[in-house]
Amino acid sequence: MKVMDFLQSDAISADLKATDKKGAIKELVTLLFKSGAIKNKETIVKILMDREALGSTGIGHGIGIPHGKSPDVKKLVAAFGLSQKGVDFESLDGESCHIFFLLVAPVDSAGPHLKALARISRILKDKHFRDLLRRSKDVKTILQAIKEEDDRKA
Repeated sequence: MKVMDFLQSDAISADLKATDKKGAIKELVTLLFKSGAIKNKETIVKILMDREALGSTGIGHGIGIPHGKSPDVKKLVAAFGLSQKGVDFESLDGESCHIFFLLVAPVDSAGPHLKALARISRILKDKHFRDLLRRSKDVKTILQAIKEEDDRKA
């Protein structure tokens, strides 16, 4: 499974404006809504915030991977956002998050959901790749970087 298999190419932002966790999640969910990948923004935000209440999905190194399952989606979908300023995401290492992958999966899709989380974690372990994403100034550059890393780590 590659990231480009589930990342909505029209649900990417190179400049998230949010300054807090809920704002970042709302902004990323709005990207998925505008792309047509989800129908009900409020329901998805609630699902993701409920998941965050169990423990932060800020995994460290400036990365946040908010994720959840919804009966409203038929297949795994993802949005990507880059925050230039950083967002307090209550990360495990206490650092602000700059790189976000938001995942929404169907309720009955444990396999694809876990594979997607593992895939994202794997490509983001590479500091060079994280730095490349952080320096990206537009959606085209972000997409190209993700596609190249996807192919390199196939």
